[in-house]
Amino acid sequence: MAVPLHPAYETPRAVTPFATVVLCRNPGVMELEGTNTWILRAPGADHSVVVDPGPRKHREHLDAVLEVAGPVALVLITHRHRDHTDAIGRFHKRSGAPVRARERTHCRDGGRLVDREVIEAAGLRITVLHTPGHTLDSVSFLVEHVADDGITHRAVVTGDTILGSGTTVLDPKDGTLRDYLNSINRLIVEADGAVVLPGHGPDHPDLGPVARYYKKHREDRIDQIRAVLDELDITAAQAKPMKIVRRVYADVDKKLWPAARMSVKAQLEYLADA
Repeated sequence: MAVPLHPAYETPRAVTPFATVVLCRNPGVMELEGTNTWILRAPGADHSVVVDPGPRKHREHLDAVLEVAGPVALVLITHRHRDHTDAIGRFHKRSGAPVRARERTHCRDGGRLVDREVIEAAGLRITVLHTPGHTLDSVSFLVEHVADDGITHRAVVTGDTILGSGTTVLDPKDGTLRDYLNSINRLIVEADGAVVLPGHGPDHPDLGPVARYYKKHREDRIDQIRAVLDELDITAAQAKPMKIVRRVYADVDKKLWPAARMSVKAQLEYLADA
């Protein structure tokens, strides 16, 4: 699967005629190269919609986002993780725009996001899709723009539900594999053919192949875990996640094992409930 070039830090890059990304300089195991902030605005629109202002203490990032965003009509949040939400207060103060999220604690002067809600802003039609699994509050945004020729162009901001590279970790606090697989299936149905605008990593031109790869990867991991459980002659409920990680992820860099443990824990819970 070909991967597009990723933009430089704090350098805005147009991905579609209505979506621009700014990459924050906060690389890490969970953040990949850093957190993507998306600026959405139809050509000719006076205001923009900003998705995920990013982490704290990255003034250069907020400066770059505000410079390209211009007047901001609305800020949207994909999920609660701090690398996406910690700049909410500062961004709200500087932009004056209301902030809306699935969790009320992240809202500022705006109500909670509702599944299947349609938001008309910045010359765009944005449909809220509740896509739990990575976290319980995860949402994706299906963005539609009708061009001058009457053709509707689509993109989907996926947060951490689908990444630009690698695979998504399921947060054991409230993320579940059952929810995640349902969310992937929902995105395949509702956003097939849409450009993927992820929370981390590079964009992709078509959600379908990426989402189907994610689904198959999860199913393959489940089969691997089942095989290890059979080999050890234990049930999913009896298994220790790190013991499974050492076998299933033996060829993966050990610095990634703590993240892998989070997903394995969710997979074991899925198998235990099956």
